[in-house]
Amino acid sequence: MAEFNGDPSGEGRRIAVVVSRFNEEVTTRLLDGAMKCLLQHGVKLDDIDVAWVPGAWELPLAAAQMLASERYDALVAVGAVIRGETPHFDYVAGAAATGLAAVQREYGMPVGFGVITTNDDAQAEARSGGAHGNKGWEAALAALEMAGLLSGLDAIAGQFDEPRNGATD
Repeated sequence: MAEFNGDPSGEGRRIAVVVSRFNEEVTTRLLDGAMKCLLQHGVKLDDIDVAWVPGAWELPLAAAQMLASERYDALVAVGAVIRGETPHFDYVAGAAATGLAAVQREYGMPVGFGVITTNDDAQAEARSGGAHGNKGWEAALAALEMAGLLSGLDAIAGQFDEPRNGATD
């Protein structure tokens, strides 16, 4: 049995970060957490590019454009969608999550999901450096770990002697 784990080392990696400006007080703290994580795991400051978008709705488009450049090893998306009095929350939060998942699949690149969805400002504060940690940090760590895992899986590709399921060359 083979077992594979991702090393979250950021040495030699280029990382894109896309940040929602809406709820900027919260998203700035999420960005700070992501940056601290990336730097502490060995990513050089010059190897991190940050793009600001108006809101969480726009995160997938900017993420796709950045990954299409083939310049990055992973991307971290951070945003904050705080529930209001209308169903708008559901549409924005759902579209951001679905869109970022689609970008990850389309480009085969890790996308750390640091978009928090909360019922109120207190919950947002708790998840952007408060009592519940920093989801920006966690998203960056997940992106680095997945980049390490994918690199390891790429390295073993083609090392198997026999095709699976009885297929022949």
